[in-house]
Amino acid sequence: MSLTVRIIPCLDVADGRVVKGTKFQDLRDAGDPVALAQRYEREGADELTLLDVSATPAGRTHGLQVVRAVRAVLALPLTVGGGVRTLEDARALLQAGADKVAVNTAAAARPELLTELARAFGCQCTVLALDAARRMDGAGYELVTHSGRTRTGRDAIAWAREATARGAGEIVLTSFDRDGTGLGYDLDLIRQVSAAVDVPVVASGGARSAADMLAALRAGAQAVLAAGIFHRDEVGIGQLKNELAAAGVPIRALEVMS
Repeated sequence: MSLTVRIIPCLDVADGRVVKGTKFQDLRDAGDPVALAQRYEREGADELTLLDVSATPAGRTHGLQVVRAVRAVLALPLTVGGGVRTLEDARALLQAGADKVAVNTAAAARPELLTELARAFGCQCTVLALDAARRMDGAGYELVTHSGRTRTGRDAIAWAREATARGAGEIVLTSFDRDGTGLGYDLDLIRQVSAAVDVPVVASGGARSAADMLAALRAGAQAVLAAGIFHRDEVGIGQLKNELAAAGVPIRALEVMS
């Protein structure tokens, strides 16, 4: 952990509102994306991730108006995903204010999309959103697509390796099994993916405390993402940063926190 660690709140958006559920299901309203973006920047977040979780299931592209509205109040780096199928979709998101574009289902269906995005916009803008679930027989992990609705049977670790070879410059790694549970990140999944690739891995799914985040970082993640604990005011970003700093984790701008 020699590099500065990033704490990244995630806004899962459906129909213009932030939502949160468990294992991608039973989504409940969690607030206004613009207000939450402002709040998390004020509290000391390092980046923000905005995912339109209804875009792919609905067969549409990302709602650009939400991206524009969030960018208008946000100075932090912004990763946006959901409904990205083509270079044109990605370009529209970048023009609307995204710094990085995340893809999952479309890249799984057509892996060449990752190479096209990397060549057009750079590997640093091309993010693989890898949702993984432990196989039903317990033997490894499989790729999950369509906002958690489809178990593909494809080996998640092999897909991470292929995706980075094709140009993905970062992986947002979400454990389907841990999402929204508060049981902590899937450390075995993080270890396996981090060992398989040479790009930053952002741990996602299951965080409840600074101890969970520290465990993910020690397992190989370079950044930690969370949603519900922030939306529900269970823990503040400043508190997490202070606890991680006390554990020896390099973090950004302690002085901004109250």
